Amino acid sequence: MVKNYINFLQFLFVFTFFLIFSAKINAQCAGSNAQLDLCTTIADPANQNISLFSLLGGNPVPGGTWTANTNPRGLTAATGMLNAQLLSQGGVYNYTYTAPATAGCTNNKAIVTVTIGAYAGVAAPYATVCSDENIFNLFTAFNGTVMAPHTNGVWTDVDGNVVPQSTIGVTNKNGQYQYTYTVPPVLACSNASPSSTVIITVVRAPREGTPNNLLICADTQISQYTALDLDTRLSGQDSGGEWSGPGIVSPTDHIVNLEEQYNLNGPGDYEYNYIVYATPNNKVCPDKIATVRVTIEQRLDFTGAKVDVVKDICEPEIPTARYSATLTQGAQSISDGQYEVTFNVSGPNGGSQTITSSFVNGVLTFPVSPSYFRQVGKFTLTITNIISTLSKGACANIINDLSDILEIHPIPRLDGALLTFDPTCQNKDAQAHLTNAALLPDGNYDIVYNVTGDNFTLGQRQNITVTGGISDFIIPGNLSVNSGASTITITNITNTATGCTNTANIRGNLIINPLPNAATVSVVVNDRCLNDPVTATISGLGSLTDITITYMLLGDNIASEMITLTAAGGKAEFQIPPGLLLNTGSTIISLTNLKNNVTSCDSNLNNVLDSFIINPIPVAPTVNPQSFCKVDEAAVSNLVPNGNQFKWYESATAATPLAGTVLLQSKTYYVKETSAAGCTSEAAAVTVTIDDSPVPVLNSDGQNFCGLNNPTIADLSNNTNVPATVVWYDAPNGNLLSPTKPLVEQGKYYGYNFPSTNCFSSEYIEVTVTLTECDNVPNDFFVPDGFSPNGDGVNDSFVIKDIEFLYPNYTLEIYNRYGNGMYKGDKNKPAWDGMNYEKSGIAGGIAPNGVYFYVLHFNKDNKPSKQGRLYLNR
Repeated sequence: MVKNYINFLQFLFVFTFFLIFSAKINAQCAGSNAQLDLCTTIADPANQNISLFSLLGGNPVPGGTWTANTNPRGLTAATGMLNAQLLSQGGVYNYTYTAPATAGCTNNKAIVTVTIGAYAGVAAPYATVCSDENIFNLFTAFNGTVMAPHTNGVWTDVDGNVVPQSTIGVTNKNGQYQYTYTVPPVLACSNASPSSTVIITVVRAPREGTPNNLLICADTQISQYTALDLDTRLSGQDSGGEWSGPGIVSPTDHIVNLEEQYNLNGPGDYEYNYIVYATPNNKVCPDKIATVRVTIEQRLDFTGAKVDVVKDICEPEIPTARYSATLTQGAQSISDGQYEVTFNVSGPNGGSQTITSSFVNGVLTFPVSPSYFRQVGKFTLTITNIISTLSKGACANIINDLSDILEIHPIPRLDGALLTFDPTCQNKDAQAHLTNAALLPDGNYDIVYNVTGDNFTLGQRQNITVTGGISDFIIPGNLSVNSGASTITITNITNTATGCTNTANIRGNLIINPLPNAATVSVVVNDRCLNDPVTATISGLGSLTDITITYMLLGDNIASEMITLTAAGGKAEFQIPPGLLLNTGSTIISLTNLKNNVTSCDSNLNNVLDSFIINPIPVAPTVNPQSFCKVDEAAVSNLVPNGNQFKWYESATAATPLAGTVLLQSKTYYVKETSAAGCTSEAAAVTVTIDDSPVPVLNSDGQNFCGLNNPTIADLSNNTNVPATVVWYDAPNGNLLSPTKPLVEQGKYYGYNFPSTNCFSSEYIEVTVTLTECDNVPNDFFVPDGFSPNGDGVNDSFVIKDIEFLYPNYTLEIYNRYGNGMYKGDKNKPAWDGMNYEKSGIAGGIAPNGVYFYVLHFNKDNKPSKQGRLYLNR
């Protein structure tokens, strides 16, 4: 900063001085010329940095520029610094200084002349080189620590022969060789030509020989190399060297089994090195190694490989299409890497080409020029050869039929085609007919069409199949919602196989008939018995006259039928065939379709149905022959089965049932069952038998018994002709009497015959029993002499036992001691209970304890009365 400031003051001073003394200053701006003599001192290192400005005489103005009049090498123009040792030869060199224009010395220049003497350099002077370096640069034999010699000198050998270049060949040399380098003189310095001499020692290098590499195809040649002599694969080598490499077992071994190595390591490069060592005294030449490379390649087998050319196109794409092919390996795995593929393409513009591409994971893709494909047609690309770029061509690879066909498809054309339609119905599919499409190859196509007229929709799509220029296809019913006429126009067609598409403009008219009105239709079917005619009544048919009805039967009967009917006044009837109603139960008739036979238009019917019942016919009742007893007076109501659903008839064909009160006879009756639904079964015949048992017969005097024997009902039965089956009642419709029940005097008994397997007899016998038929009075007959009517249940009354049987007309009188009557009795009043029945004035009517007297009148056989006394003790 201080220096710059001082320079500025100097400049200001000089500039002021220049204004005052301009004429004088103009002569001193660049300084005066100067000279520098380097004839003998050019090699001095100081000459690498010479300040030419400092050599100028006078008072040069700094800040100017330097130029070399001949050779600018070594000069820094901005600073005037010169490296004189960079000049390649001696001579006289002029350097001009031009003062800066700002000093007012625009044309002021000064010249510095530098004289450089010839310089031959400093020789080493000895150098050693190995003969295998082939050439030696003699300048490398100079001392590199000092300035290099000028380059305008000449090399000569010991015989004075000029060496054209600074390099000499040493390949075939061995020993010492002398060379001299002489530089031309610089006359400004002297007439002498300086020179330098070098001595080159060339040492012979070991000779490793020239290898002859070996290329083998493993698939066809490897078996020939089980003992390869490696020495035979070199030429010109020194003997005594050593081999190394796969399969070499010792330094002196030179035989290798390549087949064995291949089996161990597979295809590839096998390197065998032959080393020749330099002599111990040879410190210049290195040991030499020759490498024999054995390349074993495996044949590539593309059997099963596939090639696919991408892609088929349509005719309009020809100008812009680009193509590629993909090769996929077959059974043999192909290694990743680059391969050369040669292929040819058939066709008018076909040809062959070889490209380089890479297999990656078994797939190789390469471009195919579009110049091969310039028109519609089929083109075959065939691969003729494939080889790895790393391969040396040892094997002929297996290339079978590796080809693919690329096709350029024409666009579909409908020129001249016709489009017609069969009349259809609302919401029904319409049958379309495309004819005369001669320009369409057979196949599948997607068409786009518009519907206009009474129906309107755009951009509808349809797939059609064309055969022989003809295609029948369907226009969906949802495009025919409105009756009337519609126009169908095909606007585009695409080949589905090729994807090629084209515009079109062909049209046809479609007539759409109205559908029958399904909303008003109904059906009614009444319940019926099985096998009875079943009639279905359809109404709501409007003005239809000729119709076809489709219906289904659901439920316990499942069937369907289509039937043609004539309708009138909006109605039609039909009978459901009996064969469709074979099962009883609930059945639903569902009308599913109504067709107007005049227009062939039909409507599907929804929820037009009715439920009806096919009632079962009861089976003929299960009956058995029936027997009744006459005494029961059985009537029709007693027949089995019975109930309101059963009716009995005198014959199978009788129409009027018998009343339940009609008495039965021994004959055949007929029964039918009528269900709650009114269905009547077939008649079942029943044989009815009215049975009766003979009335019992009483043996003679069978009604007479001796009461002393305590006779019972069983004794009465034994006095009949059917003692085992007779039963007795206390009245004709009274109570059944037990066989052990005692008989009573003058008791009336009614006997019926009742065999265990038969009926009560309808008639009975009436028997009045007497118990007085006793012939002898028993010895134990006596009159009691007392009783105790105290209510304890023991001997509470005075009774003469069994007297009524011996003396049925007896009378008994009892008196007290005063002769007053207390009681009178007979067989109807046999017991005295100690009460005063004669109203004799005894208080309370109760006989007191004491002695009483009785009088017994026998009233039989003139037997005299008997008197006695008895004692009453309460």
